[in-house]
Amino acid sequence: MKFKYFSTIIFLLILTSNVFCQDFYDINTINTIEITFEQSNWDYLLDQLVAEGEENRLMGSVVINGKTYDSIGVRYKGNSSYRDNQIKNPLNIKLDYIIDDQTHEDYGTLKLANAYNDPSFVREALSYEIARKYFPASQSNFANVYINGTYLGLYANDQDVDKHFMRTHFYSDENARIKGELNNSIGTPTGGVWQYYDNDSSSYYGSYSLESDFGWKELIWFLDTLNNSNENVEKVLNIDRHLWFLAFSNLLVNLDGPINNPQNYYLYKDDAGRFNPIPWDLNESFGVFANHQTLGQLRTSQLQQLSPFANINESSFPIISKILNNATYKKEYVAHMKTIIADYFENGFYRTRALEIQDIISADVQADPNKFYTYTDFTNNVDNSTGSGGPPRPGVQSIIGIGELMNARITYLNSLSEFQSISPTVSDVQLSPLNPSPNTSV
Repeated sequence: MKFKYFSTIIFLLILTSNVFCQDFYDINTINTIEITFEQSNWDYLLDQLVAEGEENRLMGSVVINGKTYDSIGVRYKGNSSYRDNQIKNPLNIKLDYIIDDQTHEDYGTLKLANAYNDPSFVREALSYEIARKYFPASQSNFANVYINGTYLGLYANDQDVDKHFMRTHFYSDENARIKGELNNSIGTPTGGVWQYYDNDSSSYYGSYSLESDFGWKELIWFLDTLNNSNENVEKVLNIDRHLWFLAFSNLLVNLDGPINNPQNYYLYKDDAGRFNPIPWDLNESFGVFANHQTLGQLRTSQLQQLSPFANINESSFPIISKILNNATYKKEYVAHMKTIIADYFENGFYRTRALEIQDIISADVQADPNKFYTYTDFTNNVDNSTGSGGPPRPGVQSIIGIGELMNARITYLNSLSEFQSISPTVSDVQLSPLNPSPNTSV
């Protein structure tokens, strides 16, 4: 009896601990973020900061799930998802803006996306969840956001790709960290990805931003090696991780990322001296962004049948052409894509997860006064094209359904000869050494 009583106490202590120590990015938790500014014209001031283009911030305070943080800095973020005349703009909240090392559960910067161009509300959370199974990617869940007591709506809450992220995935945080983004761009993104121009760092300012204290020399060295010294590519790029990244991006038709546009990703140089790609800004995955730089504006059938080797012969896209033209890498790439298909799509698990995530946020989406689409759009878009009443999208009347895209896409991919090869059976796996250190041979 005493043993049972003692076990019950331990169980209750563990249960209580779990209740009060839920992770900030737990998909089953909807966070509450309440921002307060002293200025009543905070929206105008935030718009002015965007217009100035210097990424300055408006200081205020924030309450996150009941815990208060003072002297935080806030700015609007985003490119197409930001508008100076809309209420629900994406937000970047820096907790350590004034107070050094001020964090919430070790997270110092919060990135809140406004579900722009996503009637389903689940594209970011679902895409990041799939990506995390195969390579480093952000955590993502949801948050209800208030400013000065006014409810703005439900946001996607995406983990920042910062030093904390690097320590978690790469066991270091002081190496070169670079964001691929089009600086001062207006309109539809253009330009190749991972081209080498010259040794002048200013040649790359339009397509990259440093997130670390240094890195231009490392970036140029990487691009030069990739473009001009094929035999040394494995020394400067984590090839296997990059192949997973390419397979994920193409399979999910994420055309607003670097397989098509020079933006929405990060590069981090690990302690082995190799750069690693990291995805970002996945609200337009699953075929939302349909303007392909070399193929043009894609119709539904073209999105469903996007070639897994698109841009393989485009010299302006060495991110693909310098990798997939290697026969071995190409086979590994196909194998990786087949693995993702088997894990998530042939069995319909992606749809099950999408509906599970929607069930978590359903009531909050319905209550969101500033969502861009109707609740009917929300329920329909997992399977079907919808959302014609959302934000203006030139030349596009609706947003393709996730299931509408992927069911046909899997059928198409499985019909290709490259995807019909019999996969090997791997067995009797042994590891040596048993406990390898980071960046050592196994």
